Amino acid sequence: MDLIDLTHAITTGMPVYPGDPEVRLSAALTVPADGVHVRSVHMGSQTGTHVDAPCHIDDALPRLDDLPLTRFLGPAVVLDARDVADRAPIGPERLPDGLEPGTILLIATGRAGQWGTDGYLAHPYPSPELAERIVATGVRTVGVDALSVDRTPPPGDADFSLATHRVLLGAHAVIAENLTDLALLLDAQEEGRRIEVSLFPIRLQHDGAPVRAVARITDGG
Repeated sequence: MDLIDLTHAITTGMPVYPGDPEVRLSAALTVPADGVHVRSVHMGSQTGTHVDAPCHIDDALPRLDDLPLTRFLGPAVVLDARDVADRAPIGPERLPDGLEPGTILLIATGRAGQWGTDGYLAHPYPSPELAERIVATGVRTVGVDALSVDRTPPPGDADFSLATHRVLLGAHAVIAENLTDLALLLDAQEEGRRIEVSLFPIRLQHDGAPVRAVARITDGG
């Protein structure tokens, strides 16, 4: 059995979605002064490796604490989109076989290696048509190693859309963003090994929350 951490570390000044709160970690208490270390943490609910609840885009949709825990744990299938061009949609023809209710679909764009650079914003993204095909399989958990499941517009570009968010979250799915090291899962999948993924968020009760995303890989057979 192998455990693989799919989570970016939370650090001061880390990348955030344009317009989201910046991340600041500082000492609130220290051992020399207070006998214990306690950090002050300032960040948004969509910081780093996180999940979006359906109400992220519509108050009428379920909040994070309304969702069953089964949304955050299950067998995973990985879609390889590492060859898709910058800011290009990932089409429905790439949908892998083997998807069914309870499966977690992970989309590997290969852009996690550009974390902290301008190139990270130029990721490809699942098209709304792909999202509709995903929902039709019964899958209700989708993760990506990119900043968003929608196109992230470059500075000054007003062509902003949440169309893929709306398809997935409108079906009461959850979306995990800013995953990392999905290439390791692609290798395991190619070898015929079983992949189970945990995406449990901290218990914030609204639009989403950071997660410690972990994959458990075991031999097939």
